[in-house]
Amino acid sequence: MLHELFAFLSTGWCFTWPTQLLALIWIAWLVSWAMASFWSARTEKHIMIWDSRAYRLPIIAGALLLMPQTAQLLAEKPLWHLGNGGTYVLAGLTLVGTSFTWWARVHLGRFWSSAITLKEGHQIIDTGPYGLVRHPIYTGLIGAILATGAALATVTALLGALLIAFGLWQKAHMEEAFLMVELGADVYGPYCRRADVLNAHQEHDEELVRHCSRDCGREWRASFTCENELATRLFGNPILMPSTKR
Repeated sequence: MLHELFAFLSTGWCFTWPTQLLALIWIAWLVSWAMASFWSARTEKHIMIWDSRAYRLPIIAGALLLMPQTAQLLAEKPLWHLGNGGTYVLAGLTLVGTSFTWWARVHLGRFWSSAITLKEGHQIIDTGPYGLVRHPIYTGLIGAILATGAALATVTALLGALLIAFGLWQKAHMEEAFLMVELGADVYGPYCRRADVLNAHQEHDEELVRHCSRDCGREWRASFTCENELATRLFGNPILMPSTKR
């Protein structure tokens, strides 16, 4: 029984070359990223854990779909076969994406956080990769995960990659709204105009942000109408802004 379980767990794209190269890239990224998580400043304010479900749930669901055992259980076959050459190219793109996140991580320094937070002495970083896009870490991860999904080419892998990409996109927009209010439109607004978000420029209504920051007294749950108006003007739909906790 244990032998059969071990055989099942040790099969799939993580253990078959050349897709195994993708697994090695992601394992190296995850381990190094976790080790670097201790290099971060003290958190002064963050959104409530319950509110983070808006981006966490799609990412978790996507990760489960990308697991090799999922495809094994469903007896899935790839929708297309790229051959070794095509897989190596997509593995290279995955490596480029994860390397871009590390460039941004090092450049961001102690202001990095795995969650949406306001760090002690928080300031805008607008040089290096942050001079190219507002969210280089999310951009790199989205590119890398989509390349991985395309290389695996199963329905569950593609769906998982899209769910993770959506979760990261959602987190980027929630983070923008949080920083726009916490740092102020006068600080974060000019940066938003200089750097695109995920390579797609989006204008922000700074006067509305100032109004919400003033009238809501920096407590986001103080005004339901204000939050939804801001979310609608920023993102085109009434996404409820997350509450915060010190």
